[in-house]
Amino acid sequence: MKQRAKTPVFPAVIPDIEEWPIYKLSEDRRAFIQEIDAFTQDRLTRKSTQKVTDLIAETVYQERIRIKEERWKVDPPKERQFWSRIRRKLVKYSLDKPDTEAKQNNAEILQTIIHRYSEEIVGTFRIRTFRFARRFLTLFFNTLLQARQRGFWRIGGQKRRLLAEKLIVEGELEKIRGLFTKGTLVVVPTHFSNLDSILIGYVLDLILGLPSFSYGAGLNLYNTGYTAYFMNRLGAYRVDRRKKNSIYLETLKTMSNLSLQRGTNSLFFPGGTRSRSGKLEEKLKLGLLSTTVEAQRALYQQGKDQKLFIVPLVLGYHFVLEAPYLIEGYLRTLGKERFLKSRDDFYNPLQIIRFIWKVLSEGNDIALSFGQPMDVLGNPVDIDGNSYDKYGNLINVRDYFVTDGKVTEHLQRESEYTKDLAEKIVERYHSDNIVLSSHLVAYGAFQMLRKENARLDLFGLLRLPHEDYVFEASVLKDVIEQIRQELFIMETAGKIKLSKVISGDIDALIQDGLAHLGTFHLKKPLKYNKAKEIISEDFTLLYYYHNRLENYHLDEVIELKKEAMVTLEPS
Repeated sequence: MKQRAKTPVFPAVIPDIEEWPIYKLSEDRRAFIQEIDAFTQDRLTRKSTQKVTDLIAETVYQERIRIKEERWKVDPPKERQFWSRIRRKLVKYSLDKPDTEAKQNNAEILQTIIHRYSEEIVGTFRIRTFRFARRFLTLFFNTLLQARQRGFWRIGGQKRRLLAEKLIVEGELEKIRGLFTKGTLVVVPTHFSNLDSILIGYVLDLILGLPSFSYGAGLNLYNTGYTAYFMNRLGAYRVDRRKKNSIYLETLKTMSNLSLQRGTNSLFFPGGTRSRSGKLEEKLKLGLLSTTVEAQRALYQQGKDQKLFIVPLVLGYHFVLEAPYLIEGYLRTLGKERFLKSRDDFYNPLQIIRFIWKVLSEGNDIALSFGQPMDVLGNPVDIDGNSYDKYGNLINVRDYFVTDGKVTEHLQRESEYTKDLAEKIVERYHSDNIVLSSHLVAYGAFQMLRKENARLDLFGLLRLPHEDYVFEASVLKDVIEQIRQELFIMETAGKIKLSKVISGDIDALIQDGLAHLGTFHLKKPLKYNKAKEIISEDFTLLYYYHNRLENYHLDEVIELKKEAMVTLEPS
């Protein structure tokens, strides 16, 4: 089987931080916000006067409900008063007024709302803060890597290990670095944990040597003072997922569009939020993704040959701290069942430190698999940024935005391009997914449980009394071996990637998977009991980790030995 190369560490592509696109954007923040305001205003006021009036009224209504039912510490001061003033202006100056007068008044009200949103969304980038964060994270990670063997403070005489040694970083890394000098990069990762942004930022900066990216951070992350201080100064733009009104969403999309046109490299999670099921994303949100297509067309309209390059990225952990909270939310939505709601307290800095400690000190590999770079149409590109169709023919992306010999805005056409791009990204997610030992062991165990209780649906399986069930070791080993053989075939065909341990001794593989699966959870998805039997303390968590290999149809290759069949009665 394929052997994994050691993670390389590259020099900086642009050593001078003042030459970084994100720094230049931040230095021009005021003018950038003015651009956002004007562009969004133009886009929205193309609608009829009545539609704009309804748009404002709907926004006011939704915002007043949000303030009443879901206030956060990070919310701007005097929000209630602001939206009350907007409501009074709308009633007094727009409703039941002549069309010309209402149109002018709507424009003023709309401008006020858009500017409030753009000021909230656009972040800044401070060099001193960035340098401090870089030094702190490097020291912090390296210290943790020593602490388990030498004690937290007694690390002086032992050779430091780089975080890179704990990471499985794969993909066309040299090509990605080369493309950075040819155009603008847009990294689109899978999303499983709030740790994702920290790790991606570390890898892009200190391993790939790339300048900082503009990235979207949920506004909820700003509720903690320390977190807010750094994120406000490290290039993050704020995304408030409570706000679903059209004015806010259009302002957010405009910010992304215009920053890409300015050559600012971007990172956002196209799945929108963390995967609640534990599955790889299958359907992406098209809002921010569509801005890559619009920005590319706009650049061609301006006579520029600058290209945007989309880079899918798949993250893989042995365990996810938020898993209990995430899977319960998924199951509540899926089955409309009543589950006890867990707290999602992964915004607590102490929780994050404890989680990172576990990840780095327990021998847990972290996988980051960079997918094949592509243009905004989903076509693969070479290191020089040239695009090729599925037959390997060189193509000119500009031609796909031309009507009657001229590059034109055609939103319906661009919408179809965005859908195609989303499908290509999802395909890359599945083919570039790196299977860790815990993924395989969890999948095999849950499929074993499912096949032994074939008459039950998912919720019936999850209600089984886990304390009465033992995973017969020999049967589990046989199941995992069947799956592993299929994975070898898939890897050869380029349909998936496997971590090094997958191709090693089967017993060592199972031991590794059990040792790492759900390390941090109080209730273990799989573990050995005192009698050295394999048991589960939580079938729901086992299902979550099993889902990492869902949708590969691996269940079709599993055949259980008849004598091993055991059924349980739901409790």
